[in-house]
Amino acid sequence: MTTDTPRWFKSSYSSNGGDCVEVASNLATSHGVVPVRDSKNPTGPALTVPAHAFVSFVAGVKAGEFGTV
Repeated sequence: MTTDTPRWFKSSYSSNGGDCVEVASNLATSHGVVPVRDSKNPTGPALTVPAHAFVSFVAGVKAGEFGTV
């Protein structure tokens, strides 16, 4: 496997019955992006997010900036 191949993973917090997203953070350094996809549809489309934006998003989630549902 090369660094050009996304290595998908789900958060360890994703035990909520399958409503999860997967990310491939291994492309952040080499390509500057973090692909994100629906774990229920692994062959479907992936959203490619700039690495700096994904880092900001995760920081916001950890800080509670988005509230809860």
